[in-house]
Amino acid sequence: MRHKWKSLLALLFAALVLVGCGQDSTDNAENNQEDKENTEQMEKQEVVTVVISKDNGAEVVTEKEIPIEEGTTVLGVMKENFEIEESDGFITSIEGVSQDDKNGKYWMYTVNEEMAKVGAAEYKLEPGDQVTFDLHAME
Repeated sequence: MRHKWKSLLALLFAALVLVGCGQDSTDNAENNQEDKENTEQMEKQEVVTVVISKDNGAEVVTEKEIPIEEGTTVLGVMKENFEIEESDGFITSIEGVSQDDKNGKYWMYTVNEEMAKVGAAEYKLEPGDQVTFDLHAME
């Protein structure tokens, strides 16, 4: 009889160990899945790159990757992420660097290396866009 109790206790102990290990595996699997989903979400985060430069890129003032939401405009990104001044819808100063009316140097912007055909307040950005504001002489 004693031998049966010992066997029963050993069997019960083994079952508890297996259940405990199984729970750890389940917890680890759930944590790994959450980590994977968080990483994928960060990788899918919609961002644009904004470059601020002078003289057709000869001097880069700053460059930032900025998360965006659907419908975000160039002007919205600039107002939220840079110190800017504007006049009549035109950006006249970025990060303390002002345009130079006397020498005909103005802030011009491109998106994906193409000159924008609308104002910064109207241009809606897409994930992956590269916006470049460059202070240079008008040609």
